[in-house]
Amino acid sequence: MVIFKSQFKDELKRIYGYIKQDSKDRANNFISELIKKLENIENNPFMYRKSLYFDDDSKRDFIFKGYTIPYEIVDEKFTF
Repeated sequence: MVIFKSQFKDELKRIYGYIKQDSKDRANNFISELIKKLENIENNPFMYRKSLYFDDDSKRDFIFKGYTIPYEIVDEKFTF
């Protein structure tokens, strides 16, 4: 199960607004691609690198188009 925290949602809105200034279509595509990839993490939660910011194997960094998105693996749940 993938869980998106409110902080993640707020940051995503901010990024969407920034990209939308240039192109609404690109902003929509960015969000769609990102969510699809994040939901795919359920299939292989350790596929991305161990976080550089935490000394804990359950905390990982997902890199997407220049953005680092940390996530945590807890009992088959993936929190962003």
